[in-house]
Amino acid sequence: MDFFKIESQIDFFKVRKIAYAVSLGLIVISIASLATRGLNFGIEFRGGVVIEAGFPETVELEPIRAALEADGIERSIVQHFGSSREVSIQLLASENEDLAATRANIMRILRTIDAGAELQRAEFVSAQVGQELAEAGGMATLFALLMILAYVSFRFQWKFSVGAVAALVHDVILTVGFFSIIQLTVDLAVLAAVLAVIGYSLNDTIVIFDRIRENMLKMRRKTTEEVINASLNQTLSRTIMTGVTTLLVLVALYVLGGEAIAGFSIALIVGVLVGTYSSIYIASETALALKVTPTDLLPPQPDKDEESGVMP
Repeated sequence: MDFFKIESQIDFFKVRKIAYAVSLGLIVISIASLATRGLNFGIEFRGGVVIEAGFPETVELEPIRAALEADGIERSIVQHFGSSREVSIQLLASENEDLAATRANIMRILRTIDAGAELQRAEFVSAQVGQELAEAGGMATLFALLMILAYVSFRFQWKFSVGAVAALVHDVILTVGFFSIIQLTVDLAVLAAVLAVIGYSLNDTIVIFDRIRENMLKMRRKTTEEVINASLNQTLSRTIMTGVTTLLVLVALYVLGGEAIAGFSIALIVGVLVGTYSSIYIASETALALKVTPTDLLPPQPDKDEESGVMP
């Protein structure tokens, strides 16, 4: 669907070597950062203490964060849950730490904010649980990529599926690499955002592939490169509008959503940017590099003997 009538004539292949160089450079930087700096995992992955408290009245989060920092407790995650009168506090802590003492200290701080604060739950999240979560997240991502490979192969052709998966791997590496370089906290919300990026990027890629397949069957006298270039131009307005409107929502979430979803919003913003880029310069270019042709998209022709009903 075209949201505005602009017949662009951009030669996307003219700058593909530059695009390849940019992608390769960013991938190398991302992998190097992941290998040397790693990821700054949150409490869900590293283990810590989770304390939930209820208040008689609505409570603001900033005074609680300030009180915790004033008491020397840093890198805590403070957020509402259920309602604005209930607060969850997550702290980095080892399993050898005295849970009772930590709980008592946190409640003492909370009661300086509101004397009516009551403890609802306090427990350790072990590092082992966090490691299992990280492994499960990695397996979920790998499984998603394999299923996408099978789906695109079934719907289009294996050369397109390789292009789609190459673009998704590109998006995941750059998004995770960004978090490694900036050392932003990686929690379960960020993991969910990375999986959402895969879905967003795949949708964009499928729309372009659909147009390429349609044009390949109609524009028989054009070269494959000309068909793909024309398809990218025809879907450009849709790609831009989808990307811009999605980014507007994500920026609003980042600005207004508070600390609880900041990491989630940033991961999606980065993912949408690289996903839009990769659907043009990675997915389609990879299919072209694998020498996809209109013949690949034609249904198999029945053997003459089978067609005539005569056994060979």
